Amino acid sequence: QVQLVESGGGLVQAGGSLRLSCAASGRTLSSYPMGWFRQAPGKEREFVAGIGWSRSSVYYSDSAKGRFTISRDNTKNTVYLQMNSLKPEDTAVYYCAAAKPGLPVGVRDNEYDYWGQGTQVTVSS
Repeated sequence: QVQLVESGGGLVQAGGSLRLSCAASGRTLSSYPMGWFRQAPGKEREFVAGIGWSRSSVYYSDSAKGRFTISRDNTKNTVYLQMNSLKPEDTAVYYCAAAKPGLPVGVRDNEYDYWGQGTQVTVSS
């Protein structure tokens, strides 16, 4: 059982940066694959970035690659998403998710079992 709470969203201008945090309770996240997804109005929820328990297995969507960085601090039981060079098309609700312990990092939302409430990111032009 894992409870996830995202924070760090807000309104920024294009080219700006935000750092999202995902704090967990109920269980430690050491062995959980973690992912960030986002959903814009009228669009499907899409994968943004994922990180495995080893922290050496990381995956990014094409749009995130080179701009976003996913990381985790198991001591703080927190996962981060550093977002740089933000674009208006990055505007969405961003969700943190956790899969079952020991599984590889997935890019499909149905591979994840626990979800946070989401945090709004709005990028103005």
